[in-house]
Amino acid sequence: MRKILFFIALCIFMAAPLYAAQSTIKTAEGSACMGDDKSRKQTETAAMADAKRNAVESVKTYVSSATEVKDFEVQKDLVSAYANATVEVISTLEKSWYKDTVLGDCYKVKLNTEVIPDEKAMKTAQEKAKDTALDDPSFPLSVKVWTDKATYRDGEKIKIYLKGNKPFFARVIYRDTAKNNLQLLPNPYRQDNYFQGGVIYEIPSGNDKFELEVNPPFGDESIIVYASVSELGDLNLKEEGSVYAVKTKTKDIGIKTRSIKVKAVSKGGAEQPAEFSEGAVVVKTKK
Repeated sequence: MRKILFFIALCIFMAAPLYAAQSTIKTAEGSACMGDDKSRKQTETAAMADAKRNAVESVKTYVSSATEVKDFEVQKDLVSAYANATVEVISTLEKSWYKDTVLGDCYKVKLNTEVIPDEKAMKTAQEKAKDTALDDPSFPLSVKVWTDKATYRDGEKIKIYLKGNKPFFARVIYRDTAKNNLQLLPNPYRQDNYFQGGVIYEIPSGNDKFELEVNPPFGDESIIVYASVSELGDLNLKEEGSVYAVKTKTKDIGIKTRSIKVKAVSKGGAEQPAEFSEGAVVVKTKK
């Protein structure tokens, strides 16, 4: 990794986001019993499927009640997007076999899941909203990232901008050509990572003690933004000048970040789903 003190060598190749993914993090439980027609393995698989179905149903209900979209067709498309969602398992929190007095041997599991809405239905909802979805707080969380120019050359300095449609917590990661990861925000001098919705934020700015300056070696790089309405999971970090070097393996960054610290709405109440958004800009250095 190159030495990073008061600048980071990179160049933005695109001013618009390369992609922006919306999802919802939800803890869900599922169970199944062997009966006369299932093996233990089949029962475990059935319990996992039950937990995933429960996750989708819970998130669909949450989205339907939490969003306040006035356009019925847009609301319908949003609900459809989550009704046809796919589910990724972030982690297995609990799993065990137990004996039911009536059904016999049963298996239960508790999962931390990511419910990903159907992309086509979500896109349709956003199009019907006439491009206001990225600014409308009644929509599920969406955070976009962009830069002040489309192309940068050696020695130029860049600015990164963030904006969400509602209040959110964020982590900003810079990945260089060698796939090393640096956390630009929060950093040793700017620990606050909570942002208001509808406001454009600039990086670096405020208490940041670094600049983003284009320097060799050149190559494709990226800036990735992870955001949620709840606090993000922790990474293994090491202070490196005015930013943090990420010691967590690249393949685990997204997973650990999605280990969101969800809080119950009221003491003793059930945990609520946590809206999540991920966006990125591909970067390329130029001489």
